[in-house]
Amino acid sequence: MLKTSRALIAALAIALCGAARAADKVSVATVGNSSDAGFFIAEANGHFRAEGLEVAFIPFDTAQRMVPSLGKGELDVGSGTASASLYNAAARDLGMKIVADRSRTEPGNFFQTLMVRKALVDSGRYKTYADLKGLKIALLAPGGSPSSTLNEAAKKGGHTFAEMETVFISFPQQVAAFKTGAIDASIMIEPFATAIVNAGDAVRAVSTEDFNPNNQIGMVFFSEKFASDRRDVGLRFLRAYVRALRDYNDALKDGKFSPGPKGEAVVAIMAKGLGMPAAQIRGAYVQALSPDGIPAVASLRKDLAFFKEQGLVANSAIDVDHVLDLRLVEQAVKELGPYVPRRD
Repeated sequence: MLKTSRALIAALAIALCGAARAADKVSVATVGNSSDAGFFIAEANGHFRAEGLEVAFIPFDTAQRMVPSLGKGELDVGSGTASASLYNAAARDLGMKIVADRSRTEPGNFFQTLMVRKALVDSGRYKTYADLKGLKIALLAPGGSPSSTLNEAAKKGGHTFAEMETVFISFPQQVAAFKTGAIDASIMIEPFATAIVNAGDAVRAVSTEDFNPNNQIGMVFFSEKFASDRRDVGLRFLRAYVRALRDYNDALKDGKFSPGPKGEAVVAIMAKGLGMPAAQIRGAYVQALSPDGIPAVASLRKDLAFFKEQGLVANSAIDVDHVLDLRLVEQAVKELGPYVPRRD
């Protein structure tokens, strides 16, 4: 009887320990591009697991498509860019908040560039920002952050955004359009920029850092339901995410992944996560990511001011603070301490 009781107690203790260790599930929407780096690295390097999280990645073809599910709380974590639609949705209580950095530029960074068709550069048709007028310039979508970025380039050339001839097509379509001559220029990100440079169809005229420094490209969103009802889980998620961002920064050298062990480890993670050849990832310039996960808020404010100037955001009372909540990521950084680079 004593042995049976002890066995029963031991079995109960094991069961209770297992229950205590049960991971909290978090649903994370991804769009399958390099800006998902922090998510992929946190999963591959065990940071989510160390925080007691079981993360399920749910693919979407565009960030816009995940917004309704985030707003309803059907998704916990998602991503997106600064856009007029974001702020218009905020006026209708969109149900989600920007909580961390996901992709941006910084000095010395060539992730986002002003691309110009090579024939126009070779002929001398394009030499400076002033020559943008009269060119057909591709942007990803109307009312997005690239429009605000192009506005800064136009101002450097002495023009207004209204004087720019713009078309809105996806990055893969832009690659093909450069080849056929259907477009003359583009605000383009990697790895598409490297692909068209290698094909000889366009050149990197200048990094957007030259005319729109510290541009915030993408952000991590939490649904408000996740942020409010599961705040401890959200904090643990961001602790894991910030650790991954620091792994990412440790792997960089001169705007690309380093050739050393840390760089190669992240290249392998990205190749698997994106289903792309490692050589393609290794050869492309990478986006900047804050090792503390803090987005460039000044860039968000600049974009919103542009959207309002263009009449794209109807509610003049809406500001960036309506969609921003950095308290959890700031708490995560406080608990983790300052970033100390450990590069190859």
